[in-house]
Amino acid sequence: MKKKRIFEIIQIRRHADIVSRLFDFTIVSAILLNLGLAIFSTFDRSIDYMPIIHKIETVSIVLFTIEYGLRLWTANYLYPVLSKGSARLKYAISFTGLVDLFSFFPFYLPFFFPSGTVAFRVFRVIRIFRLFRINNYYDSLNLITDVLKSKRQQLLSSIFIILVLMTAASLVMYNLEHDAQPDVFTDAFSAFWWASSSLLTVGYGDIYPVTLAGKFFGMVITFLGVGMVAIPTGILSAGFVEQLTVIQHKKSNNYCPHCGEKL
Repeated sequence: MKKKRIFEIIQIRRHADIVSRLFDFTIVSAILLNLGLAIFSTFDRSIDYMPIIHKIETVSIVLFTIEYGLRLWTANYLYPVLSKGSARLKYAISFTGLVDLFSFFPFYLPFFFPSGTVAFRVFRVIRIFRLFRINNYYDSLNLITDVLKSKRQQLLSSIFIILVLMTAASLVMYNLEHDAQPDVFTDAFSAFWWASSSLLTVGYGDIYPVTLAGKFFGMVITFLGVGMVAIPTGILSAGFVEQLTVIQHKKSNNYCPHCGEKL
């Protein structure tokens, strides 16, 4: 099988490519199965099924290792402007490359360092980060990544505004409540915890104002928190509408919504 064809199978997601879709289904199934086993292994009754769990885990790890090797081998098609070595290095240090690596790498550590077997088992929890790779296999989940990329500047601006408001609110509340509750609002960080829980949620009740001025200011911050949460929500909603419009336009003109090639 040609190298480019392997790249198309593991990277390009076309509805007409049955082999590529089958590969995607296999990888996603292995990811979800490993997540289920990781949860099931926390129960006491899982001890009776450990031999089966280890076998499934071994097969999955081998599958993830082969996939990583193929992606590393065909990286020059993913980054065609780079040399083979540079393309492989760029993939290896990318977020997706690191997620792929850490999804199987801790499994091999006990073979090289037998004395640390128990400690290395903790690192196998990193496999749950493999869930981030599912969005590459399905259009609906991949849309979320596209929206976040296209609206990252607006989202960062809104997050910055929220952080400024939280900082200001924490300093004001500290000065209003510290004398009345020195054991609760002990410092600015305690007030910052109150500000974050009030602005982003409805509060946890562990820290709350007792003075009249503090209660009034808390009401104001709660109302502002509703507006602050609405800003990134509106940005994301607009981004989804824009991306869906682009995808529908490409499909209506028989273009692949991902690679832009003529179908």
